[in-house]
Amino acid sequence: MKSINENIKPTFLQNVDMMLNDTINCINIDPNIAKILKICRSVIQVKFPVKINGKIEIFYGWRAVHSSHRLPVKGGLRFSLNINQEEIEALASLMTFKCAVVDVPFGGAKGGLLIDPKKYDDESLEKITKKFARELIRRGFLSPARDVPAPDVGTSPREMGWILDAYKSSRPDDINHMACVTGKPIEHGGIKGRLESTGKGVHEALKEFFRHPEEIKKSNIKGQLNDQKIIIQGFGNVGLNTAKSLFEDGAKIIGVSEIDGAIYNKDGININKLEKYKLENNTIVNFPNTKKININNDLLTYQCDILIPAALENVITLKNVDNINTKLICEAANGPISYRANKRLNEKGITIIPDIYANAGGVAVSYFEWIRNTSHIRMGRLSKRYEENRGDTIINAIKHLSKENLPQSIINKLVYGANEEDIVSSGLEDTMRMAFHEILKYKEKYKLNNYRMAAYAVALKKIEKSYLELGI
Repeated sequence: MKSINENIKPTFLQNVDMMLNDTINCINIDPNIAKILKICRSVIQVKFPVKINGKIEIFYGWRAVHSSHRLPVKGGLRFSLNINQEEIEALASLMTFKCAVVDVPFGGAKGGLLIDPKKYDDESLEKITKKFARELIRRGFLSPARDVPAPDVGTSPREMGWILDAYKSSRPDDINHMACVTGKPIEHGGIKGRLESTGKGVHEALKEFFRHPEEIKKSNIKGQLNDQKIIIQGFGNVGLNTAKSLFEDGAKIIGVSEIDGAIYNKDGININKLEKYKLENNTIVNFPNTKKININNDLLTYQCDILIPAALENVITLKNVDNINTKLICEAANGPISYRANKRLNEKGITIIPDIYANAGGVAVSYFEWIRNTSHIRMGRLSKRYEENRGDTIINAIKHLSKENLPQSIINKLVYGANEEDIVSSGLEDTMRMAFHEILKYKEKYKLNNYRMAAYAVALKKIEKSYLELGI
């Protein structure tokens, strides 16, 4: 890639490429593989008409496949006015690396529709979504075996249900039709825990970091996770569920920001009450017992121990990086830190848990959902009663050997068989823990000075192996 003029602000795609290049220059990787990973293998733009309230409107959408070294490819669909093809390509490349870091056997993809979903009623939005889906289906960019979308900015289980319906009607003979999309409603093949998975994955990433005293020490952090003061930028699905998971585990969240403003309380914010307040008022501003912060006053620069950007890309740039006042940044959003800002933060000694690891909980649980849909069986169905019966046997053995009565709380745990939600939660925790161990291993192996480069190294070496084994 050509060098970027220092006076020109790099694009999101250029930021991703430069971060990738930094890692490639530090590890031994096949130069041909490196060339492949710097491009999107295929990108499609669709333009399609939809009649809305008696008038024809033209909509623009994209789907980008960065790497198909493993199939299907995986990546969300976002509905927003702030997207373009280059952004979609950048997000697709991040998905490739994200899947590799957490050992999800998918390639990377991303899609987007240029639309303000708030402008349309439910009936119109359903019509638009299904038309977009059919355009992708016809061109081979949506199927259980090749390309599986998921919710992203501006989309939710509702839109995924509409896409599923469009696919089912277009491919009625595909017995795996439910696997054409993940993040669906539970009633239509979705899996419990998927909606919260990205946010819970961020929490699991932080928990795993705090299980390593030597890493905490290097970051000049004192105490454990629940001793830290946390600020979260963004209160959509990812930010909300990150905040809820942390709060329910006892963490102190002192600041939350949204598109229309921010709130702050040095003694902590009750996230459950804040969620209810937002549902009732459609804003977090003026939440009781908090200081209102105007939109122009960046909460990102407030002093805290852990900063969690959980909204959009490039929110920390050269414009505000020198005012960032935290010890640890955990990237819940995709690409929230620009390349140059990332370098500046590294120089300042601020630890960054990178996006391709920290927010990979969503794709990990999407994988579980896809497996559930292709296997046509609920997770835990074959083992739940066996586990409960085994627990009963253990209790009976203890009663036979001892005159002491076991507390009921212990009995309940012993005879409890894991349900699907328990299995998903366990799988998510294991995924995040094992991935961090790999990141630490590669950080040491290649003498890398930050987690981002180590995470990229993990991904690159796995993808390199896959390409070489298959033939480039």
